Amino acid sequence: MGITRTFGTPSFLEGSRLIEQWMREMGLQTRVDAIGNVRGRWVSPCESAKTFVIASHMDTVVNAGRFDGPLGVIMGLDLLEQLIQLGQPLPFHIELIAFSDEEGVRFHTTYLGSKVVAGLFDDALLNQKDASGTWLSEVIQTMGGDSRRLKSDAIAPQDWLGYFEIHIEQGPVLYEKAIPVAVVTAIAGQKRIEITFEGMAGHAGTVPMAMRQDALCAAAEFILSAEQLAAGQTNLVATVGKLVVANAASNVIPGDVVCSLDMRSSDAAVLAWAYQSLQDTCFDIGRMRSVTVGWKLIQETAPVACDAQLTNRLATAIAESGYDVIQLVSGAGHDGVPISQVAPIAMLFVRCFEGISHNPLEQVELADLAAALKVADQFIKNLIVD
Repeated sequence: MGITRTFGTPSFLEGSRLIEQWMREMGLQTRVDAIGNVRGRWVSPCESAKTFVIASHMDTVVNAGRFDGPLGVIMGLDLLEQLIQLGQPLPFHIELIAFSDEEGVRFHTTYLGSKVVAGLFDDALLNQKDASGTWLSEVIQTMGGDSRRLKSDAIAPQDWLGYFEIHIEQGPVLYEKAIPVAVVTAIAGQKRIEITFEGMAGHAGTVPMAMRQDALCAAAEFILSAEQLAAGQTNLVATVGKLVVANAASNVIPGDVVCSLDMRSSDAAVLAWAYQSLQDTCFDIGRMRSVTVGWKLIQETAPVACDAQLTNRLATAIAESGYDVIQLVSGAGHDGVPISQVAPIAMLFVRCFEGISHNPLEQVELADLAAALKVADQFIKNLIVD
């Protein structure tokens, strides 16, 4: 059975309380900030100390598995517990953060939690509504937060030392290679588009084929064009994951169709080229089929390179822990995307069963969890020594 823990819901609040309890029991200074991030801080005695953030997200997609997001929070708890037991004073503060909303399921706005911590939250997002018509600002208030405090919850750019996240790979590379961990070198940029095809509904038995304005056929032709374009590139993926046919019936020619388009690449130029190419193709199909096309950019993020120095340190920790060093680009988005604008970031991938993610079948072996903890522990200890 899957897990659904979307922003501000009862299951979300239950998870938030549990994480804060775990942090408090470890002796961390804890708080829940205005956007719902759960934050636990271990303070350095050094007056001029900067802050190193270990983080992941606690929200999920609908019908999710157990590991995407929460794994990084739980492993961060383990890392801090081991460091606290050593009793060694830190040269920098460590803040463990369970981000409130990375997936963007409820309000179609990803990275809400990390945008606040990075000081990049756009107040216009407060007017976003969920499917029930509830504003984001209302949900924040219901959770006990205050939207007026969002800016003050940011870590100032000059106070950052770095950012580290542990996450399942969400792909099959490590599984196929039988290697437990990998260092992430970059996070792909994304563009999400909503496309509408408006034709003319009609009787399936009486309108001649040559005279139809079939919105679904236009959408189908576009979907195959998107697949063909992406298949011809080595650094691009394109997915139509949602298709809505209005007033669908077996004996009615589809008159109105809405579909999604998700495009990703670690190369900004490739992503821009694909976006323009598919937009042109979409409108060409509409003209040829006498179907009106609407194209709306819903969300976009630029490709992000992980910090070279921190990435090299992480690769060193992998090697010192006795594992092969594998470098991967993340096709999925992560909270490191907004954080990268204010701090150096590093990410560690953990092997998952067949690369399955956003699915109740998500699974990570204990041996791979142990390997990831060994690497992460070595990585943090090296930072402390240096």
